[in-house]
Amino acid sequence: MDWRECIKKSLIKEIKKDDNLIISLSKSSKNKLICSNILELNEKTAISKISLAYDSLRELLEALSLKKGYKIYNHECYTTFLKEILNENSKAEEFDNLRKIRNAINYYGKDVSIQNTKNILNRIKKLKKQIKNLINTKD
Repeated sequence: MDWRECIKKSLIKEIKKDDNLIISLSKSSKNKLICSNILELNEKTAISKISLAYDSLRELLEALSLKKGYKIYNHECYTTFLKEILNENSKAEEFDNLRKIRNAINYYGKDVSIQNTKNILNRIKKLKKQIKNLINTKD
């Protein structure tokens, strides 16, 4: 899905920048990652840790899109936002890969090994750091 299609389907709308909401989302994102880190990693918690970490990343992307004047209502459109609006192709591809992993877990019951969970969590944390850097840059 490209940017025009996201807009046409009303999955994106232009908004006025809301600094309080950006701060709130950033705080919520941080708290979800803290919760993910608190959980001990084992077979029973692996999926929950990934879900919390992914939600943390997605909230940070929401804060970034709000900073740029967009409200995005679809995870695929965050990929498009990164790629077409910010010209951050590698970040867009990584987010889309993580989105697909999360969808496979949440919607199709895919199991994830402990080692694979560690890898996924590290990828999420790395991308989250990169997105945070984009939020903190001056417009």
